[in-house]
Amino acid sequence: MVNRKILPKYQGALLERYIKQNIIDDLAKKMVFVGGPRQIGKTTLALSILQGDETHPAYFNWDYFDDKNDLLEGKFPSGMPLLVLDEIHKFKNWRNFVKGLYDKNKSKISFLITGSARLDYYSKGGDSLQGRYHYHRLHPFSLYEISHSPSQKDLEALLLFGGFPEPFLAQSEKEWKRWQRERLSRVIREDLQSLEQVKEISQLELLSVLLREKVSSLLSINSLREDLSASHEAVERWVNIFENLYYCFRIRPFGSKKINALKKDRKLFLWDWSLCANIGAKFENLVASNLLKHCHFIEDTYGDDMELCYLRDKNKREVDFVVLKNNLPLFAVECKSGEKNMSKNIAYFAARTEIPVFYQVHMGTKDYEVPDSRARVLPFITFAAEILKI
Repeated sequence: MVNRKILPKYQGALLERYIKQNIIDDLAKKMVFVGGPRQIGKTTLALSILQGDETHPAYFNWDYFDDKNDLLEGKFPSGMPLLVLDEIHKFKNWRNFVKGLYDKNKSKISFLITGSARLDYYSKGGDSLQGRYHYHRLHPFSLYEISHSPSQKDLEALLLFGGFPEPFLAQSEKEWKRWQRERLSRVIREDLQSLEQVKEISQLELLSVLLREKVSSLLSINSLREDLSASHEAVERWVNIFENLYYCFRIRPFGSKKINALKKDRKLFLWDWSLCANIGAKFENLVASNLLKHCHFIEDTYGDDMELCYLRDKNKREVDFVVLKNNLPLFAVECKSGEKNMSKNIAYFAARTEIPVFYQVHMGTKDYEVPDSRARVLPFITFAAEILKI
């Protein structure tokens, strides 16, 4: 439902999310799974496709007792061409249950499955759903999604409030704080406990705080192990759980034959960059999220293999991001919160890698090219409008 206090310029961002038409197109072929962080707008998106609200008879929420019973008893509203099943992945045997529903009704009913976890991960095991669904990942608002002609004020608002619809559209620091407290509690105490057999809730709450301090850095599981007084295996498992619940994501290093690149260490970022206290880390996280959204959209919509990596050698020369398409580099991105000269690392890696083009993005206004390094220095708002467009 639309909040009447939403700033008029952002109304469209709430009403028409960027993957809506792709979901509608895919529903004519297979089931559609929509995954993404809690409170990212999956239910609102699904209800907009139903052209109704949460009282629509074709909307079933597994967290609601009556809806759960109706689903288990096979009571569906007659004449409905689309059913939305929300949070059904919390049901232990949901894979076989959904498979049976689809196989029995696919000629007359389309199914849209939404959940606040990686549905591709939680669909593994048991009877396979492979070949029966298309998967779309719903991301926070990106700079281009909120405005096709983004301004400095749009960027500042995204940095401050993050890209989750409720706090961003409220544009209130008080509401942002309240929302953050409530969301984290639900992620850990509801989503996590319903999906994973984890008893160390207090340690996971501490881990969620520690991860905020590691944003844009190489994540050391050993360092976290010492902070949490836990085993390496336990901490690695906990971080994986947070990834599966869309709290954080990690990216691997990109290797090249002519550089002594890192091979294993991964960099950490959060799905909600507004949690970062440091402006440099926050800006880099926002850029990482916008790039990941770009990769996931192409992957989910067109089927290409996309990956977001970073570039760093053992002498600590680094370029923040490399975007790969079908295992080949498309472009690299370096982030600078201020207007600075082109990083020397770009020239170094341009001479030693096959990366076609390098971008150095910043929050200022300078825009120029350095042809010898296949590089361009430009504002991130320009980069978002010209390169990402999602």
